[in-house]
Amino acid sequence: QVQLVESGGGLVQPGGSLRLSCAASGSTFSIYDMGWYRQAPGKQRELVAAITSGDSTNYADPVKGRFTISRDNAKKTVYLQMNSLKFEDTAVYYCTALRPWNYWGQGTQVTVSS
Repeated sequence: QVQLVESGGGLVQPGGSLRLSCAASGSTFSIYDMGWYRQAPGKQRELVAAITSGDSTNYADPVKGRFTISRDNAKKTVYLQMNSLKFEDTAVYYCTALRPWNYWGQGTQVTVSS
């Protein structure tokens, strides 16, 4: 079993920033495509950012220009830098291994509130 452990969530004011981290276990992290999902109350879970094993990235439209996904293979860690946060970014954020196998972290709450 691959363990994914998120950290960095919390309460932030609109316009503020947070950086989420996801530490992975195992010895094959570098071959995985990784992503961040989020789920807000009453809304469908959505993939907000993804990064491939080759470091290609893609983002959901609502976060383009504000969020940046990155990875450090030596540290077996994937990050989500979130800037210019909005109320609608409030959600539980999940670190996810996408390929070749699917794994999920436990989630970390991000609350954007004034």
